[in-house]
Amino acid sequence: MKKWIVLFTALLSLPVHAYTGKELREDCQAAEESFVKNGRLDPRASPGAARCVGYVEGFADGYAISDFLAESVGVKLNAFCLPPSRDLSYRMVRAVLAHLERQPPNPESSTATLVAGALAKTFPCTEALEPKK
Repeated sequence: MKKWIVLFTALLSLPVHAYTGKELREDCQAAEESFVKNGRLDPRASPGAARCVGYVEGFADGYAISDFLAESVGVKLNAFCLPPSRDLSYRMVRAVLAHLERQPPNPESSTATLVAGALAKTFPCTEALEPKK
């Protein structure tokens, strides 16, 4: 029993660590450097580059699933529309970096909000949600 208490206490004392905007910026800069150096995004270039690419692509995939599910009940999210492109991963990373360069540092901003804002500004949807009257 004593071992379980020690283990439980040790687990509770571990720091809770969220992916911060500062870390996102550093990781995406590493991904961009990899692209400039190799002519392509190589998530294996560094753990940070992989984390940035994985986060941004995962965010976009999650949004696509949400949009698909929303459409099944007659709702269109229309927050951003990603174009078909061979270099889409790099363009999304570049969009995030450009957005972060325009934003004042805010340690309380969530990375999801930062990525959503970046993709919405860079890849706006051209289709109106409702027909014009």
